[in-house]
Amino acid sequence: MDFSHILFAFGLTLFAGLSTGVGSALAFFTKTTNKKFLSAALGFSAGVMIYVSMIEIFVKARESLEAVYGAKTGYWYTTIAFFAGIAIMALIDKLVPDAENPHHMRDVGEMDQQDLEEKSLKRMGMFSALAIAIHNFPEGLATFMSAIHDPALGISIAVAIAIHNIPEGIAVSVPIYYSTGSKKKSFKYSFLSGLSEPIGALVGFTLLRSLISDTLFGITFAAVAGLMIYISLDELLPTAEKYGEHHIAIYGLIAGMAVMALSLLLLS
Repeated sequence: MDFSHILFAFGLTLFAGLSTGVGSALAFFTKTTNKKFLSAALGFSAGVMIYVSMIEIFVKARESLEAVYGAKTGYWYTTIAFFAGIAIMALIDKLVPDAENPHHMRDVGEMDQQDLEEKSLKRMGMFSALAIAIHNFPEGLATFMSAIHDPALGISIAVAIAIHNIPEGIAVSVPIYYSTGSKKKSFKYSFLSGLSEPIGALVGFTLLRSLISDTLFGITFAAVAGLMIYISLDELLPTAEKYGEHHIAIYGLIAGMAVMALSLLLLS
């Protein structure tokens, strides 16, 4: 594995993580959220994640593990790792208090609301930043490992995760900006929360580098598939519904699946 390959994978992970800053910038430079566009974009991201997880990633994970353990045992290990990925994200969600959970997305228009005390708002923003950092850690490893194994697949996953990180940037920026009045401070915390994604990639790769094998790739890929399915069903689709109309979210979902399917066909 040459250095340029590793650098490319890291660059993709950095791009995905720092897109929280895009959400933060949107909160500063627009008076209202373009809800229809954001709803379609989030639906699109969910479509990409769901399709690539079930059609491509799970299948590759199964192939890797079946090559090592045989058809039946390899399939069992793939399925267990898939649900383990779901369980990891569900556990992270469970450990984050509801009030500070980044899944409780906020609107740019909320900057003008004064229904919460400044101290409470600042606390909400800080906890949102911490919660998003925790969420982004395994996502960073997922993007990095996918890009190492298959660069084209890594690009698709990075774009999908980048889109889903945009409203998370808004979730951090809105309460911190309103409580402090500082765009700089608000952007800084939003930006830093996204840095956990490339950090997750570096830490994970450093720890797992000596263990890289078909077994590790198979288990990691299956867990990544589960993780992305959970993100899609628990974060992306509900948030797309919150920001826009039901059918816009679904049209975005179908478009994401179609684009992902076409890209896999053209690259195969």
